[in-house]
Amino acid sequence: MLQKRMYKVICPIERNGSTFWMRLGSGFTNKDESINIYLDAVPVGLKEVKLQLREYTEEELKQRAEKRSSYAASHPNHGAASSSVAQDLPF
Repeated sequence: MLQKRMYKVICPIERNGSTFWMRLGSGFTNKDESINIYLDAVPVGLKEVKLQLREYTEEELKQRAEKRSSYAASHPNHGAASSSVAQDLPF
């Protein structure tokens, strides 16, 4: 199976004569090669908003996988529904 290409959405932020890159979200390719973009943040207060879509490098994908596996190992019940929480819901 081919791995889908993964992208990061970034925005240049100019401050005090320097440029900082803010990561705003992710992008993923579809079967027809179009790209879905999911933003986690939207920059405000800028004169002009420029977004760049950059493909993750092999190194970034490796680091991402390592972070996810270490998180999963330290949080074994992450994502599992807790029966005590479900019983406490008011509806």
